[in-house]
Amino acid sequence: MSNLSQILGDLHTQRKQLTQELERLDTAIKALQGVAGRNGTVSIRGNVTKIRRTMSIAARKRIAAAQRARWAKWKAKQKAA
Repeated sequence: MSNLSQILGDLHTQRKQLTQELERLDTAIKALQGVAGRNGTVSIRGNVTKIRRTMSIAARKRIAAAQRARWAKWKAKQKAA
């Protein structure tokens, strides 16, 4: 019976150590989650969020010119109708 008591004591000790390790891991996860939440790269569940990219001025001008051309085409079609 003393052997069983020793085994139970060891199991309780291991359980306490594992609980402390889990608490440390939870703390680390929360810290990383806070960092990842600020820059928008990865959430805690591993879902990758889109990273915001900046467009060059030339790209913005090309997009604006294309949109103006689409509007001009649409307005011309509306006048004809």
